[in-house]
Amino acid sequence: MYIFYRPMYNSEATNFINGLKAKDPQMAAKQSQGRALLWDKNVDRDAWSEYRDAQVAQKPYVYQTASK
Repeated sequence: MYIFYRPMYNSEATNFINGLKAKDPQMAAKQSQGRALLWDKNVDRDAWSEYRDAQVAQKPYVYQTASK
């Protein structure tokens, strides 16, 4: 027996999302296209390693001016 088990309960957020999906059946496809646009990319690991190797180390305290 589960104390918090409510098979018939849906939160307001769940009802809202289900309503949006019912109004626009193409929403899942649009979400996939948007995700592919920005996030689902192949990473060129060699280029990233070269980029990291080319970086110049930052000084410990960047706001300190050179003393005379």
